[in-house]
Amino acid sequence: MNLELTEEQSAVRDLAAAFTDREIVPYAAQWDRDESVDRAIVGKLAKLGFLGLTLPEEYGGSGGDHLAYCLVLEELGRGDSAVRGIVSVSLGLVGKSINAYGTEEQKRQWLPRLTSGEALGCFGLTEPGTGSDAANLSTRAVRDGDHWLITGAKTFITNGTWADVALVFARTGSPDAPDQRGHRGITAFLVPTDLPGFTRTEIHGKLGLRGQATAALALDAVRVPDSARLGEVGKGFTVAMAALAKGRMSVAAGCVGIARACLEAAVRYAGEREQFGKPIASHQLVQQLLSGIAVDVEAARLLTWQVADRIDRGLPFATESSMAKLFASEAAVRAANDALQVFGGYGFIDEYPVGKYLRDARVMTLYEGTSQIHQLLIGRALTGVNAF
Repeated sequence: MNLELTEEQSAVRDLAAAFTDREIVPYAAQWDRDESVDRAIVGKLAKLGFLGLTLPEEYGGSGGDHLAYCLVLEELGRGDSAVRGIVSVSLGLVGKSINAYGTEEQKRQWLPRLTSGEALGCFGLTEPGTGSDAANLSTRAVRDGDHWLITGAKTFITNGTWADVALVFARTGSPDAPDQRGHRGITAFLVPTDLPGFTRTEIHGKLGLRGQATAALALDAVRVPDSARLGEVGKGFTVAMAALAKGRMSVAAGCVGIARACLEAAVRYAGEREQFGKPIASHQLVQQLLSGIAVDVEAARLLTWQVADRIDRGLPFATESSMAKLFASEAAVRAANDALQVFGGYGFIDEYPVGKYLRDARVMTLYEGTSQIHQLLIGRALTGVNAF
């Protein structure tokens, strides 16, 4: 793997950094307090091509490789993980799934709208009763001639109240048939969110990612044509797991951004804050905190870049993606904790950013696979033994 960025990759990173400093950083604290990101950010992301990264230009995409994608998400994560989540889900989970599994008609129907910011997507997998045990979902889709009737509930859905299309996973197999239980009976559907019977409720009071539009979805006999089915009947779990394998790279890249933001804020504050007649940066134990964050940032970034490199070279990457997500999410929490320690009592008030970093980092160890689930996935890859 060549660790030297190309001119194009460097240009994309610099563009994302400038955008983050101009359009996100000055407003992140207020969005957090308001529990709402300014929706105008979607059009601004689209204008720079950030909602079309890695997708073909013929469908409105802006091309580029997965390393460039990671560079952008690191910068967005540095500014506000709530904004990073918009891109990770609408492009990373929904747009890329349509590109990989969709018919030509589905690609032309949705991808130009998603990449232009005219529409957003959300990923409807998690349910109130099934988080880590995703294959045990209960949402059902019943065949009705050339249509399907979908009934069920989803929760913790990023972009849920903003999305124009939901990638919904539902059970289509008979629960009484042994060969249709678990992951074998799940099918994926592209469901427009304005259809009768589709309702969504925004979830407020979150610990972190407060500006993100996180929602609970309810589907009551929502009727979609068979042309809305994404992939084969009964193969939806494959669609979901393929999306999440790449999505974990997106989360890891965003966590690198959080940890880097913690480091930059802590280094700056340590140089300004004086105690015992000198800047606290001159105290050895403060330097120990800063050096630990710095090492974690570099290690998490390299693990994430490895995943991008393997994707672009067509190599298996699922285990490496779990490793990157596991390490980077836990590193982001450590970084935020240590940065808050550097700030002392001032880190505990939202005049300074590290408290928000800690709250945002904490959820990264939970969604798109908890840290414990990823430890099991990595362990299974190493031993060949399924511990689930």
